[in-house]
Amino acid sequence: MKNKCLILIAGISLILNVGCEQKKIINETSPSDSTSVSVSEYGTQIKMDGELPSKESIPALFDEMDFQQATQCYLWGLPIVAFAEWQQIHYKTFNATSNDLVFYNTYNDRLGILTGNATTPYIMSFIDLKANGPTVIEMPAGHTAGGLGDFWQREQAVIGEMGPDKGKGGKYILVPPTMKDFKPAGYFIVPCTTVNMFFGFRALDPDPKATETLIKQVKIYPYDKRANPTPTKIVSPPAGKKWYGIQPTGIAYWERFHAILQNEPVEERDRFFMAWLRNLGIEKGKPFAPDEHQKKILIAAAAKGQQMAMANSFNKRFADVKHWPDKKWDYVMIIKDPSQHAENYDEFFERTSYFYEAVTYSKAMISKTPNVGQAYLGSYYDNNGNWLDGAKNYTLNIPANPPAVNFWSITIYDTATRCLIDNPQKNADLSSRKDLIKNADGSVDLYFGPKAPEGKEKNWVQTLPGKHWFTYMRFYGPTTAYFDKSWKMDDIKEVK
Repeated sequence: MKNKCLILIAGISLILNVGCEQKKIINETSPSDSTSVSVSEYGTQIKMDGELPSKESIPALFDEMDFQQATQCYLWGLPIVAFAEWQQIHYKTFNATSNDLVFYNTYNDRLGILTGNATTPYIMSFIDLKANGPTVIEMPAGHTAGGLGDFWQREQAVIGEMGPDKGKGGKYILVPPTMKDFKPAGYFIVPCTTVNMFFGFRALDPDPKATETLIKQVKIYPYDKRANPTPTKIVSPPAGKKWYGIQPTGIAYWERFHAILQNEPVEERDRFFMAWLRNLGIEKGKPFAPDEHQKKILIAAAAKGQQMAMANSFNKRFADVKHWPDKKWDYVMIIKDPSQHAENYDEFFERTSYFYEAVTYSKAMISKTPNVGQAYLGSYYDNNGNWLDGAKNYTLNIPANPPAVNFWSITIYDTATRCLIDNPQKNADLSSRKDLIKNADGSVDLYFGPKAPEGKEKNWVQTLPGKHWFTYMRFYGPTTAYFDKSWKMDDIKEVK
């Protein structure tokens, strides 16, 4: 009798039917024999030659291997590709240099930032230490919150009120990874783990004039130009020009990934990923030159990887991810430490979840100390567990006395771009800094939908039919009532 063989690729069990005797090799977590997963459900169906894959099936197996590895490389690259793309927007679209600041002030300015906050202005710079060498940031005294991150979006230093300058100002120096012993006196030393660095801060004073005055005092320059530095320019995104500082799609994702990898050191944790990329025509020190077959795999893997990223972000399957176990509000910040290290593993899926939908990370964003830092909750579903739909109308009640010393805000994002919703209303957020209509008990009813409920326009954000959306609730200076959960918010509810 001829052998009849099936091999499951990337599945749960491996089943070999040899002659009349059936042999099953199933790992400890596999289902029982009667419910074994079939080849058609997972992976590529392979013709067997006895106990081995047939020779004609080998190319399909290698394609499967390359595709699977490419999807994981897509997920691995999300944080660095987002920053690399945004950096190019700064340099090429905004004409900003490593030593300039980009001031995101208006609603339109912030439309291209991954889950940007629509309430407070941002001031940001991408600094290339390969071009600059050691780089100085002079930070003035003021009511600010900010920091420095490497290009894998790991926090390197806190600047401002929660940093070593304590809001009193000071000089920071960014030291490239190749110059670890460079420690000039008179500076807050920041040893950098990547060649490209992100610097960003927010001016927390609600007075716009105070913000503008403070920004003009910030200086960025190469250390070797300290005697006569070129003045730092303040650049604004060009009015009326669409841009997105988000991960590109298709082959452009891999082109940007390849380009940034050329300049950055390879860490021990990443060497296996670099081996996978070599099979796909992406290699450090060599041009981006995948052949047509590899390009097809890369494009397909980018599409599938993005679907995986969406599921991993918008339907988080991490333990204890809900702030209130019976509600649909997730912790947005699920990375426990800036290093992205956990005991016995690195937080691969946690960082994938966060950096698909957001940029920048700081310990202040996961503060456990009442009245300082920020707290973020995200919601992707209504109270019935359905995706939030731009064609439908919803309401959300914010109970009285929200747990925020400074202010709270809720912001609506387009799921496709993960950026502020670009609606005709030109508004994506509602906050305690706005003149909202309050109920007699001190609570506030908010509304989301294509049309404003009559008389409730102040409490409404316009959504777009044909597009899904999600939201972040931010508490600036979260109080004890947030941490002990004595203050509780309901889910977003569809209005029929």
